[in-house]
Amino acid sequence: METTQSREVYRNAWMTVREDDIRRPDGSPGIYGVVDKPNYALVIPLDGDRLRLVEQFRYPLGERRWEFCQGTAPDLASVEAKELAARELREETGLRAEELIELGVLDVAPGMSSQRGTVFLATGLTEGEPERELEEQDMRSAWIHRAEFEAMIARGEITDAQSVAAYMLLLLHESRQP
Repeated sequence: METTQSREVYRNAWMTVREDDIRRPDGSPGIYGVVDKPNYALVIPLDGDRLRLVEQFRYPLGERRWEFCQGTAPDLASVEAKELAARELREETGLRAEELIELGVLDVAPGMSSQRGTVFLATGLTEGEPERELEEQDMRSAWIHRAEFEAMIARGEITDAQSVAAYMLLLLHESRQP
């Protein structure tokens, strides 16, 4: 597929939206709308059999949702994934990790967005005060046992696709450990 023209149609501090005119392999024209967002980091804080989750209001859904802490750098900045993971963990939960292990990469919505996320397992955790951004004022954080986390997924209480997929990466990582 060939891009014949690209134009930015929207921009804010977190994303841009562009419209691309394309030519398909058979020569026919087409169009793509693409949401460009910086890559993000998602962190799974694990302490024994407990996972640390955050709950916040997700404006597009109009609901509060539980998920693993995750985010991007402000102002569309590009930050090294491990550094971003440590920052998101500290900002949203107050936790500091002795070790951040990269588990894999997730594509958010590859049919409409260029955004990718790197998933990290955080261990050797030390509690501290969160350093939340303005948009995160109403965020809560709690330790949840793994069995309860899985039950919350089964009951439809955790629906964040990145968190569910990240948990699968954790399970795969653990299955490869001696």
